[in-house]
Amino acid sequence: MSELIKLVEQDYAEARNKYPEFKSGDTVNIHVKIKEGNKERIQQFQGAVIQRRNVNTNGETFTVRKISNGVGVERIFPLLSPNIEKIEVLRKGKVRQARIYYLRGKHGKAARIREKR
Repeated sequence: MSELIKLVEQDYAEARNKYPEFKSGDTVNIHVKIKEGNKERIQQFQGAVIQRRNVNTNGETFTVRKISNGVGVERIFPLLSPNIEKIEVLRKGKVRQARIYYLRGKHGKAARIREKR
């Protein structure tokens, strides 16, 4: 039984390598496939990564937060989802914590993340 699980996990491990390395605090641009009726298009979701859960497993997810029309929008993406076309890392952020939930209470200049150089 465990041999079958290892075989399936090995296939997903190879798929995980197609995305760039990113962590919480980074600003990313995710290209997501959206299905509307019988049409399919790609929508971009750009924001700061506030957490990564179950890192280096097949169930890994990451949460991206952005401000849209003055309202905070968070979206959770499974890393190995077939709906993710590509992930671009726009800025590397310098944060001290792995989960930066404190951004939820801040807006404007207070919600800035220092850039790693």
